Amino acid sequence: MWPARCCKNRKGTEGGRRDGHQPAGGSVLGKRGRRLLARASLRFSAGEHLRICPQGYTCCTSHMEENLANRSRAELETALLDSGRALQATLTTQLQNFDDHFQHLLNESERALQDTFPGAFGELYTQSARAFRDLYSELRLYYRGANLHLEETLAEFWARLLERLFRQLHPQLLLPDDYLDCLGKQAEALRPFGEAPRELRLRATRAFVAARAFVQGLGVASDVVRKVAQVPLGPECSRAVMKLVYCAHCLGVPGARPCPDYCRNVLKGCLANQADLDAEWRNLLDSMVLITDKFWGPSGAESVIGSVHLWLAEAINALQDNRDMLTAKVIQGCGNPKVNPQSSGPEQKQRRGKLVLQERPPTGSLEKLVSEAKAQLRDAQDFWISLPGMLCSEKMAMSTASDDRCWNGMAKGRYLPEVMGDGLANQINNPEVEVDITKPDMTVRQQIMQLKVMTNRLRSAYNGNDVDFQDASDDSSGSGSGDSCPDDLCGRRVSKKSSSPRTTLTHALPGLSEREGQKTSASGCPRPCVSLMLLLSLVLSAARPTWR
Repeated sequence: MWPARCCKNRKGTEGGRRDGHQPAGGSVLGKRGRRLLARASLRFSAGEHLRICPQGYTCCTSHMEENLANRSRAELETALLDSGRALQATLTTQLQNFDDHFQHLLNESERALQDTFPGAFGELYTQSARAFRDLYSELRLYYRGANLHLEETLAEFWARLLERLFRQLHPQLLLPDDYLDCLGKQAEALRPFGEAPRELRLRATRAFVAARAFVQGLGVASDVVRKVAQVPLGPECSRAVMKLVYCAHCLGVPGARPCPDYCRNVLKGCLANQADLDAEWRNLLDSMVLITDKFWGPSGAESVIGSVHLWLAEAINALQDNRDMLTAKVIQGCGNPKVNPQSSGPEQKQRRGKLVLQERPPTGSLEKLVSEAKAQLRDAQDFWISLPGMLCSEKMAMSTASDDRCWNGMAKGRYLPEVMGDGLANQINNPEVEVDITKPDMTVRQQIMQLKVMTNRLRSAYNGNDVDFQDASDDSSGSGSGDSCPDDLCGRRVSKKSSSPRTTLTHALPGLSEREGQKTSASGCPRPCVSLMLLLSLVLSAARPTWR
């Protein structure tokens, strides 16, 4: 609020209204700023000592002016943080809601498997239950940002499962590792699980990639708001805001609130770097809105993530149906295995019935989440360029009209200069803030790069492709350097049956456990590796995948 007590004007009337009430409208002025003005001398001086305010009849000392300039900058920075918190809260809530929904779909699928498979498949399932648990664990890790290659993960699962089930189907045979390796090499041609592995791979990759990219986009957007809101304002901005907010009080006209266009010019100059986020910010939010189209249909996230167990049941059914033909072809290609002398007797061909599961109809909760998210993302599109007007209206006690009664920076009167455009390049002739357009803020530039990389990832995910992604705005940037990126941080290889390269960590979701976090790689990647990833991202961005 405007200070209730400040310098007396020339007629000896106390600043503010005669009845002691404060003028309506909020202000960026803080309690400390009000105290500084309250301590001002009630005697006016000529004002030659002033360096920021007009050198007229004043009650402010040069020391007060300096303190108020520092306070005005701190108070504007606080106002920026406050403005970002509401948007951060919206994005964080969205992320949590979508994350909960996708996790619930996967949990329900695993629960359905655990409820139905033991009774339908008996030991054929129970002795391989760990392989199924591991698959669901790795699907969760992938969705939450771990450095797993999803197609390789699925291929390794089917290979392990085939080895286990083939052994169980033929307990009377000795099946050494080299024989199972031969079996694995023929698996693609033999198609022991029918079409289920191929269908799951095609649908799951698109569904999980789309779901993961969307929630990562929410995380990136929230991070950008948080980090940019913390960018400190420069000394020229503090002088301009001091002149905007406090100089009217120093000159004894506290009732004159800032002219609207004057306030906008000051804040457009102060927030010029932030406004440069606008284009890439809009691209990101547009891409996030568009990728929600991939949540629907037979290959959509809603259908696929909650139906993984259906393909697994179909696969085991197919293996049982093709058992005899499969065994004959394996013996033909790999030779006749030896009989296991420790076997309890001849093989018993006890065939169980098929497990037929029905896909559960969607509940509509995801549709509601998407509808709300689209509306909120569209509302947030002009966040960066609307900040000056919003802060002037809500925090600066701006005058309601450009007339001769508002504060124009020099006196009570009309403000004549035109309002500057948005962004750094448009501030070259800003009459209120001296802005060096040749020195962009590097933190903001890093966040622009972050937005570009995430947008490229979303566009690739829209086409069903998963590309490497690295968080370009590391919190620890500048804290250290290295000549190379350690193997355990960048390009880590995960060895299971074979050592296969994994994609680097994407933007990991909140709530990763310590165990899961150890499988990710972006948080500790030194600067050279980050630079390499940024270069790769720029190349990918230049390629501009075609939207379909």
